[in-house]
Amino acid sequence: MINQQRLIKLTQELIRIDSQNPPGNEKKICGFVKKYLHNLGLQSRVYAFKKGRPNILAGLKGANNKHTLLITPHLDTVPSGKNWNFDPFGALIRDGKIYGLGATDCKCNLAVSLEVINSLVEEKQILDYNLLLAATSDEESGSDLGLIPLLKKGILRPDAALVLDADDFVVVVAQKGLLHVKVKIAGKKAHGAYPWRGVNAIAIAVEVLKDLKARKFKYQKNRYLRPPTMNIGTIRGGDKVNVVSDWCEFELDFRFLPGMKAAELLNELKRVTAKHAKKFKIEVEGIQNHYQIDPGHPLVKGFVKALKDFKIKPQISGSEGATTITFFQEQDIPAIASGFGSEGCAHAIDEYVKIENLYKGALVLERFLKNYNPARS
Repeated sequence: MINQQRLIKLTQELIRIDSQNPPGNEKKICGFVKKYLHNLGLQSRVYAFKKGRPNILAGLKGANNKHTLLITPHLDTVPSGKNWNFDPFGALIRDGKIYGLGATDCKCNLAVSLEVINSLVEEKQILDYNLLLAATSDEESGSDLGLIPLLKKGILRPDAALVLDADDFVVVVAQKGLLHVKVKIAGKKAHGAYPWRGVNAIAIAVEVLKDLKARKFKYQKNRYLRPPTMNIGTIRGGDKVNVVSDWCEFELDFRFLPGMKAAELLNELKRVTAKHAKKFKIEVEGIQNHYQIDPGHPLVKGFVKALKDFKIKPQISGSEGATTITFFQEQDIPAIASGFGSEGCAHAIDEYVKIENLYKGALVLERFLKNYNPARS
C-alpha cells in the first residue's frame, strides 16, 4: 500500500542530496538508492562509465521470466543557479508543495518509483513479468554516461520501457528529432576603410541565415507536435571593428518531425550555404532521431487506463524537446514517457513538486505495474 508520509519524506531526502550536473557526481545519491533497495531485501547492480558517475539497476522477479518492463528516472539535476527564495537543498514544504532543486526534474519520479517498489515488496506482489528499475546518471548532459551505454552495451535489454521524466501525468508518444550544426564561413581580411578589398564572412553569414529563415520545411503534420523549427543559437565573427572579417561561425538547432530526415536537412543547409559562400565548413555537433509509438500500443493503453482509474484525464502528447525515449527506438524497444512533476518547474528557480502529484503518481504507477500485460506488447 502506498504510504503518503513515507513518500513525502523520501522525496525530501532525495532533494537534500546534491547531484548537480555539471559538475556531475551522482555517487552520493546512488549510494542512498542502493541502501534503500538493500533495506527492502533487493540486490542492485551499479555501473559507472566514469568515476563518480554511477547508474544503479535493481529488479523484482516476476511469474514470467520471458518479459521485462523497465522504469527509468534519472539521478542528476541541472545546477541550482542563483536568486532562489528557498534553499535549493532544503526540501521545505509550503502550501502543499515541496520546494527544492530537482523536485520536479526528476527526484519526484525517483521517489515515486522507490515507494511503489516498496509497496509491491510489502504486499509480496508477484507481477506477470520482471520489473527492472534503472536510475541513471548524466541525463541532463546527454546521457553519454548513463542510459546510452547501458543500452548499447546490452546491460539493459527490456521488452518495453517507461521513462519517468515528465510533468503532470502527460503520456509522451512522439518526439521531434534534433540536429545541431556549426557553420564556419571563411572570407578575406582587409582594412575596414577598404571593404571592397576583402570578403566579409559576417556579411555572407547574414545572407545565408536570411535565406534559411525564408525557406519552408517540407513535412507531414503530426497531431502531437508543432511544425519543425530552426533556431539560430550562437553567432561569432570578426576580430576588430575596422577590419573586414575573414571568419564567422554560427550554430543552428533544427527540430524535425517524424517522416523527415536529418540528412535531407543537412543537404539543404549545404546547398544554401554554397549559394553565398565560396569557402565554408559544416560540422555536425549532434543528431537525435525523432520518435513515435502507436497510441494504440498496449504500453500506452495500459498507462492511460491507470490514469483513468484515478480520475486523471489522460493527456497524450508529443515532446518538442529531446528526451531519452529515442534511445530505446535505436534498440527496437517500445517506450513512452510520463511523470509526476509540476509543469513549468523543471530547470526553474524555486522548483517544486505538488504533494498531490506525488501521491497520485505513486497510485497510478502501482496500478499500471500491477495490471500491465506484456503478452499484448
